[in-house]
Amino acid sequence: MNPHAIRAIYVFEMARMRRTLLQSVISPVLSTSLYFVVFGSAIGSRMAEVDGVSYGAFLVPGLLMLSLLTQSVSNASFAIYFPKFTGTIFEHLSAPVSALELTGSYVAAAATKSIILGLIILATARLFVPFGIAHPVWMVAFLVLTSVTFSLFGFLIGIWADNFEKLQLIPLLIITPLTFLGGSFYSIDMLPPFWRTVSLFNPVLYLVSGFRWSFFGTADVGVEISLAMTLAFLALCAAIVTWMFRTGYRLKP
Repeated sequence: MNPHAIRAIYVFEMARMRRTLLQSVISPVLSTSLYFVVFGSAIGSRMAEVDGVSYGAFLVPGLLMLSLLTQSVSNASFAIYFPKFTGTIFEHLSAPVSALELTGSYVAAAATKSIILGLIILATARLFVPFGIAHPVWMVAFLVLTSVTFSLFGFLIGIWADNFEKLQLIPLLIITPLTFLGGSFYSIDMLPPFWRTVSLFNPVLYLVSGFRWSFFGTADVGVEISLAMTLAFLALCAAIVTWMFRTGYRLKP
């Protein structure tokens, strides 16, 4: 274990957040606030409750999850892609730092940024709608677990991408649409039976559902299934990243 290297990488990546405060924090918070204004006011005035919860409060876990997923992937993917782009990745690979330490440093920094952003959005949501948290410990657990999982997924994307277009391809074309279609703004019980079945194949649904359960005690799927799906995706991403470092895929010429 090389704690000095881990700390150096972690501190460097956290300093990036301070240097890009407008892009890293203010912009996502403003975007989420606009969702509350538009959806909470326009749709909330026509839809009183969903599963016994006011529509404005119902939006909170979904919008928070939307920001968590996109920011976790973005932070981690850019963090590892930029050293590849500039060629400094070879300094990391030749340094006395293991693949586990390197991955852990970048993923921990990206997850920390997402958790901080999530807590800020959670506090901001209080300005728009009153809500309670039925299971605060589980809420924090899902918050941390989701941030770590998708930071690891973003790290994987950063290794795979060989240009800036590919770096944005999966978040824009896959992550964001799946989040919108994963019950962020509605309950799948509101859908026709066919589309309800289709929604069960969306992995993001289980993340949103478990997170919403921690707030209100209600969910589209069982919380045990949500937790199991999150852990399974975490294990899959970890296995792929391990294989990438072992084979040097997109890391070594």
